[in-house]
Amino acid sequence: MDPILQPIFDEVLQRNRGESEFHQAVTEVFDSLGPVLAKNPQYADQAIIQRLLEPERQIIFRVPWVDDAGVVQVNRGFRVEYNSALGPYKGGLRFHPSVYIGIIKFLGFEQIFKNALTGLPIGGGKGGSDFNPQGRSDAEVMRFCQSFMTELWRHIGEYTDVPAGDIGVGGREIGYLFGQFKRLTNRYESGVLTGKSLALGGSLVRTEATGYGTVMFAEQMLGTRGESFDGQRVVVSGAGNVSTYAIEKAQALGADVVAFSDSSGYVLDEAGVDLDLLKQVKEVERGRVADYVARRSGAKLQTTGSIWDIPCDVALPCATQNELPEDGAKALIKNGVKAVAEGANMPTTPEATTLFQEAGVLFAPGKAANAGGVATSALEMQQNAQRDTWTFEQTEARLTSVMTSIHDTCAATAEEYGSPGDYVKGANIAGFIKVADAMITMGVV
Repeated sequence: MDPILQPIFDEVLQRNRGESEFHQAVTEVFDSLGPVLAKNPQYADQAIIQRLLEPERQIIFRVPWVDDAGVVQVNRGFRVEYNSALGPYKGGLRFHPSVYIGIIKFLGFEQIFKNALTGLPIGGGKGGSDFNPQGRSDAEVMRFCQSFMTELWRHIGEYTDVPAGDIGVGGREIGYLFGQFKRLTNRYESGVLTGKSLALGGSLVRTEATGYGTVMFAEQMLGTRGESFDGQRVVVSGAGNVSTYAIEKAQALGADVVAFSDSSGYVLDEAGVDLDLLKQVKEVERGRVADYVARRSGAKLQTTGSIWDIPCDVALPCATQNELPEDGAKALIKNGVKAVAEGANMPTTPEATTLFQEAGVLFAPGKAANAGGVATSALEMQQNAQRDTWTFEQTEARLTSVMTSIHDTCAATAEEYGSPGDYVKGANIAGFIKVADAMITMGVV
């Protein structure tokens, strides 16, 4: 870490104790910024980094609700409005038992740079709750969402803060949240939430966008070495929204996708993943990967070991943070992996990232590779503001353009700052400079 940054990082540790994921996210960005500060001393002079590290607003609230047995439950809700230099706060809501303020701050901090890379006018924020929708009835999820929005509504708006979905928050949850927002405000403000169903003004391609965008970015990386997805053997972790549509896009580009996973284990399907069956199990039935194996001849469920032990050409970690550790990276490298693109937020540990880079593996960080979701959310905001809808083809073309631009920006920035091919540094530096310059133009606010 650059000596100028070390005391700032020490202060981060002191002021944000126990928030290991946030510390990790800050470290990754700081490791890239030394050359930027040397070339642009005004960032240090105006304390841009210190100001960027501190969220503009942090909101923590209780969420009481009643389950189907009539028992009162109490969860904790969060919204961290991190930085609005480029536009209204934009970032998803995560409903998962692991959620606490450190997770939300890490995600919000990452979101600042991710959103900047899209080139669209959106700032960075994140939110969520330690509520677990898994196994809950639709009625329970509805009551929880209504209680959550009863507090959140006063802090959001299409020109202030625009939440979307994340882990545990899909079209069902967004619909319940939007309905309660409308009820409380007496306004049909479509642009206040993204990831809505088409019936509520949602955008085509939004469901597919994060997974599609990850594959689009990886395709651009492979292209720098004269390759493509065609004929590549691919492993995708996760079996949720991002994973499913990463599989779909990779298959459309000619890849042989052979594995996916959830928290119960991973599935190896040497015949190639049956996408229709996977969608039926996970999207319609809300089942587990074991249900896929039960109906798919030849597919095998592994409940021990790691999905990263499967030999592949391209690995797409699309589940959750720190799911691809050092041992996983060693196994992938030993088996000849060519490219790794993060579909989740920070799924690769720092040690694993270093191993990939030292081995010459193409590596795309999440703040660049998974930006397709938030980019399409911003396009949904644009359609809502125009009272317009775009075709699937129009929206996918815009997404393709955004992801290509992000790839090219990261590659060019890494080259400019003396680290050709380092997409981590390219993404961190390009995102930081865009936000920092906007902050300087506004003065000390």
